[in-house]
Amino acid sequence: MKRMKNCIAVLCFFFFLQTSKIYAQQQKPNVIFILADDLGYGDLGCYGQKLINTPNIDLLAAKGIRFTQFYAGTSVCAPSRSSLLTGQHTGHTPIRGNLEIQPEGQSPLPDSAFTMAEMFQQAGYATGCFGKWGLGFIGSSGDPVRQGFDAFYGYNCQRQAHNYFPDHIWDNDKRVNLDNTQTNQQVYAPDLIQQQIIRFIDNNQARPFFLFLSYTLPHAALQLPAGDTIFESYKRQFKEKPKAVPSGWDGNGYQPQAYPHAAYAAMVTKLDKYVGDVKNELVKLGIDENTLIIFASDNGPHREGGNDPAFFNSNSGFRGIKRDLYEGGIKEPVIAYWPAVIKNKSTSGLVAAFWDFFPTFADITGQPLPLHLDGISVLPTLKSKGIQKQHAYLYWEFHENGGRQAVRAGNWKAVRLNVMKNPNAPAQLFNLASDPDEKVDLSAQNPGVVQKLKAIMKAAHVENTNFSFIKE
Repeated sequence: MKRMKNCIAVLCFFFFLQTSKIYAQQQKPNVIFILADDLGYGDLGCYGQKLINTPNIDLLAAKGIRFTQFYAGTSVCAPSRSSLLTGQHTGHTPIRGNLEIQPEGQSPLPDSAFTMAEMFQQAGYATGCFGKWGLGFIGSSGDPVRQGFDAFYGYNCQRQAHNYFPDHIWDNDKRVNLDNTQTNQQVYAPDLIQQQIIRFIDNNQARPFFLFLSYTLPHAALQLPAGDTIFESYKRQFKEKPKAVPSGWDGNGYQPQAYPHAAYAAMVTKLDKYVGDVKNELVKLGIDENTLIIFASDNGPHREGGNDPAFFNSNSGFRGIKRDLYEGGIKEPVIAYWPAVIKNKSTSGLVAAFWDFFPTFADITGQPLPLHLDGISVLPTLKSKGIQKQHAYLYWEFHENGGRQAVRAGNWKAVRLNVMKNPNAPAQLFNLASDPDEKVDLSAQNPGVVQKLKAIMKAAHVENTNFSFIKE
């Protein structure tokens, strides 16, 4: 009898240990990072949009925190994502431009890169990337499954992602062929990807997970399924007269769109619906309270494929759009939702950028910070507790259109153009406190400030073989 009691006690002890271990694992918050593609600062209702409906994203803001001075990694897709995933600004991150590789893919992240996904794996998280990648083709060093993701489903190549009815997407290293042609568009890839997102959440509900949802909407081309009800509704709302488009599309460039205003609005609202589906699935599974959702956009609004950002005031009146390092090209709508932690209807004017998310997530999961990160944890702001550290400056590079640099230090912001042709190119200077739209160049009146910010630009830029500002 005594031996039996001892055995029962031992079994209970081990059961307690195992249960405690599972409970501890479950207490780690799930993290879902939702990244829109080319969505402007002013494209959401909670940021002042009047023409496009975004009720689900607006609800995240109403029950979370809305940032008003949060910046992307830079003003185009691949380097902005590289900055996000590595926790480094574009003077340090490995990928600094959209360098294409034929027949499919972009310049890959190197093996030496350590991504936030790898950090989450080390913390015991299941990790998944769904949507657009653009940081290295299948089998390369930049393959998402070699950069910390257990599962990848979507477009590996961002050039392929310009078509929402592609002939294939990727499931890890397996090509998934789709029944689509230019004249017979059957499968809307975002819908297919969304199904896999919900499946991943369902399959991993019992353990902590990190999801990187890199949606392609509302990037050009402006495409929607035939008869889409959201699209038809906006056609009626805008009373948009159809534009003349070619009768046939050969698959090159962006597919022409006869109703660009209605199409863009519908794509933003469809993105909002996907966000709502994810949130509802979390609620259904009972894991909503302990899940941190971040919503952001990778850069400013685009003008490709017939889109008209002025019609929607997509940049909220800020100067510039995609590819500009002015505010309209890099200032993004950023929302954080975490019911167990974040106060409802919060707003923050913290000056922060994409490279701050890596240290924030390391802070949340208790992981050590890798060396050479440029970010600062914003967890004190999310929790409304503790002392929030501030950046001395933020720095950006852009490697197209002659090369551009920008730096923000306090309320001062400097922008340089054509730096590849002229390493000594002059800097424009703006005071964002008095001139948030960057209309008045104050460089002539403040030469000392200009020299200080140009010195930061020089120090922040580290030469990169593939993305160099220095011409031999």
